[in-house]
Amino acid sequence: MSFYIGREASKLWKRFCAEIATELNLLAESWKYILGGIVCQYIHGVAARGIHYFHRPGPTLQDLGFFLLPELGQERAYISETVFTFIFLSFVLWTFHPFILKTKKIYTVLIWCRVLAFLVACQFLRIITFYSTQLPGPNYHCREGSKHATLPPPNNVLEALLIVPRGVLYGCGDLIFSSHMIFSLVFVWTYHKYGTRSFVKQLAWLTVVIQSLLIVASRKHYTVDVVVAWYTVNLVVFFLDKKLPELPDRSSASAALFLPLTKDTKTKEENHNLLNGNSGDAADWRPRTQINGKIMEEGNVVHVEAVISGV
Repeated sequence: MSFYIGREASKLWKRFCAEIATELNLLAESWKYILGGIVCQYIHGVAARGIHYFHRPGPTLQDLGFFLLPELGQERAYISETVFTFIFLSFVLWTFHPFILKTKKIYTVLIWCRVLAFLVACQFLRIITFYSTQLPGPNYHCREGSKHATLPPPNNVLEALLIVPRGVLYGCGDLIFSSHMIFSLVFVWTYHKYGTRSFVKQLAWLTVVIQSLLIVASRKHYTVDVVVAWYTVNLVVFFLDKKLPELPDRSSASAALFLPLTKDTKTKEENHNLLNGNSGDAADWRPRTQINGKIMEEGNVVHVEAVISGV
């Protein structure tokens, strides 16, 4: 038993190292796209903080969702954030699953390049919309009488460019359309295309629908913010996905193109086997027994299709 556990741990470590080498090669080629996407996330955060300076509290607008959905209240406003955190963390963990699991279809660096492209396009449209018209925020801290409803003018440029967690949690004015819905829909769209489990795909879409209702019930956004996000993000992802180059399939032929360069052909073949879930180790070969023209392999029966002449 200890020998088996040690052998499996060794295989897992080798596969992890081979995956690291491959992803580093991809990162060396695609780091500009990753860095550009991260910088755009910062720009989006600065823009959301900037609109808070222009926000003026006022009466909450008439909203169909507020009429249909009961208000959760401040003490239960965390529920929608909990659902969003679950979606976010689940997607991040899934993008890194090739480092550990054998069943893998994606390259982590390439999938994040694609995701960041979707996010940047949607957030650019979002900045245009919420700067076009400033609406009174429906959230509790954005209403009249709240000390967080307005921000005093910045004392210097650095203060305006500095993003603090408190400002993210108590932002006002960046309404149309919902940033939470942008991230959630992009993540679910990506898994829907590159994920392998249909049950998880259905559950993911259901979770996003529930999150949409919770956002409105928590009064964090108007219903229009969520509705616009649904068709805008889906359309952006649909059309941009056709323009971007398709991700390479992790098949035998294409996977070899992204393997780390080495002078040792045997080492490269071993890395290739590890990336595709095969150890390539003779010690991992399973014993086979032939009985009445059938090959037994760990309880599975495989019929012999070729008949040797003279037998």
